[in-house]
Amino acid sequence: MRELPRQLSVDELAGLFEGRTRFVELLAGRDNPLGSALGVLAELSGAEKREVLDAHPAIGQKTGLSARSAAEQGSDDDPAVLAELAELNAAYEARHGFRFVVFVNRRPKAEILDVLRSRIGNPTEAELETALEELVAIATDRWVRG
Repeated sequence: MRELPRQLSVDELAGLFEGRTRFVELLAGRDNPLGSALGVLAELSGAEKREVLDAHPAIGQKTGLSARSAAEQGSDDDPAVLAELAELNAAYEARHGFRFVVFVNRRPKAEILDVLRSRIGNPTEAELETALEELVAIATDRWVRG
């Protein structure tokens, strides 16, 4: 397990957050970028926050995943679970206007269905903050695990 870094490059942060966004570029200029990530996110516009979330792959997505995301999402390929994830992901995005993000933390996709079902009805502003907190938890876990 690694300690949180004092500094990270744009490329390192893009790997942790699944893409190069304005958020990642702002973090690269900070000491303790992962520790200050939530504060930096609070400074972003709504469109920039959505950009950060939409850079992350959808849970259950089969193509276009980074090796890291594929490993984290596991190999639970039950067609019924994947079909329901796709349906709920689409409904979530239609309702909230951004991608559903959850820290899977090595849970099977079937468990994530319950989380998605429970969060889909949340108010959009509350859900935006939850999704961003989850995103930071994912990136922090990625760094710590190496």
